Amino acid sequence: MQFLHTMPATVFPSMPLISSFPMVPRVTPEYSELFDNDNVILIPDPVYPVYVDSNIMNGKKVTYLSGNAENNFLPMPDPSVHADIIYLCSPNNPTGAVYNKEQLKEWVDYALANHAVILFDSAYEAFISDPELPRSIYAIEGAKKCAIEFCSLSKTAGFTGTRCGYTVVPRELVFPASDGKEMSLHAMWNRRQSTKFNGTSYIIQKGAAAVFTEEGMAQCRENIAYYQENALIIADTLKRKKIRFFGGIHSPYIWFECPDGMESWQFFDYLLENAQVVGTPGAGFGENGKNYFRLTSFNNHENTIEAMKRFEHLF
Repeated sequence: MQFLHTMPATVFPSMPLISSFPMVPRVTPEYSELFDNDNVILIPDPVYPVYVDSNIMNGKKVTYLSGNAENNFLPMPDPSVHADIIYLCSPNNPTGAVYNKEQLKEWVDYALANHAVILFDSAYEAFISDPELPRSIYAIEGAKKCAIEFCSLSKTAGFTGTRCGYTVVPRELVFPASDGKEMSLHAMWNRRQSTKFNGTSYIIQKGAAAVFTEEGMAQCRENIAYYQENALIIADTLKRKKIRFFGGIHSPYIWFECPDGMESWQFFDYLLENAQVVGTPGAGFGENGKNYFRLTSFNNHENTIEAMKRFEHLF
């Protein structure tokens, strides 16, 4: 695990890892198969849309949790609202917001009190540069009893098109079934994968193994630092233009308010037509994103500098 998370491996003593391929688009609906349709799914808004769509397709009831500028797009649990399954992504896509240890502890305590399961997406953990910020849910006491974590090499090592990741399902994660018997989610997930999943292809495994070498990890850190420089270029431009934004420090994404009160699709058209710059309309991530826009640092320096020069000339 010290290769997947560049933190002390003691955080993950004897944690059971199960390979996943591809990652979130397929893994998200696979998790849903373990749970009955009567379970209440709690998902933040704005959010990566696959979380919502996959659960709706599986007939689940989705309850939304409002992320907004007032809570820095880090919504916290409401004790008056019951949930059975909770989706958290930190650093977040699309907002770039990151939960601290105290905030995640509140979520863990809430999940334990509600006998709920947290599905924790840590795909962007490698972008966290502050050692005080948790890069895994298992840095929080009690999380092994209520959380499943999934991550991938998509952002850590540029595996977006090849797909390789992992799922952590602690053996401590047990719940009473409808017949009163104790059920192990680790055993259920392992059975599900053994039955329906043929394994990550050999050539992808070889690529992943190369990531875990000293040279591979050095190259990954160099790439991430390069993208963080792009994020800083974008953030500095928004600061000069006095446009409020979130993310861009511990995340490759910068989430900002659309200028002049525009909605996100209106701003998309305006930016494309007048600057030939493309980003992602926030409306695609939920109701709370309709007045926001996401830019990414996943590009080269030259394109990023040119794009932000064009952006700056517009406002």
